[in-house]
Amino acid sequence: NRSFKGKRLVQGIILIPFVIPIALSSLAWKWMFDSLYSVINWSLMTLHIIDYPWQWLGEPGLAMWSVIILNVWRGFPFSAVILLAGLTAVPVEVIEAAKIDGAGPLRRFFYVVAPIVRPILFVGLLYSVVFSFTDFSAVWLLTQGGPYNTTHVFGTYAYNVGINAGDIGQGAAITLFMFPLLAVFVIVMLRGLRRE
Repeated sequence: NRSFKGKRLVQGIILIPFVIPIALSSLAWKWMFDSLYSVINWSLMTLHIIDYPWQWLGEPGLAMWSVIILNVWRGFPFSAVILLAGLTAVPVEVIEAAKIDGAGPLRRFFYVVAPIVRPILFVGLLYSVVFSFTDFSAVWLLTQGGPYNTTHVFGTYAYNVGINAGDIGQGAAITLFMFPLLAVFVIVMLRGLRRE
């Protein structure tokens, strides 16, 4: 939250994943994870971390990590903005009072800053989970739910069953199942937030 040289540049760099269209960023990550042209594999092999090119999108475990990396990359700017908003809500006077009372940096963080920021972080977590649950575009463009249906979210699985397999009723049922599941999660999160 402090001012430093290049602060606006850092803020701009942090917001880049949020500004780039989903389709473009997903295709860029697909290229970076490609088994033949992977920049990630090339970097890891150059640093002698791996001996052979990994099949990032061809092996179930690595494909899931690829989707997670893309999701974190896309969601980081939103989380950073939420966190920054929470940190700016902390009154400087309260931190100064804790300093005067002899609280060290860790105690100030855990007993002063964290309780003030916690409700804002709950809202950020709520949005992040809902966005991750319903992120059709990134998953579909990166893996289409594969390999072996291991990276599906409800939206891609419903599309695969309803449109590709032709079972529209089951695809609709899968889609409708998302609502109560997300509703329960949202209610639990909001009750926790209300207690705060």
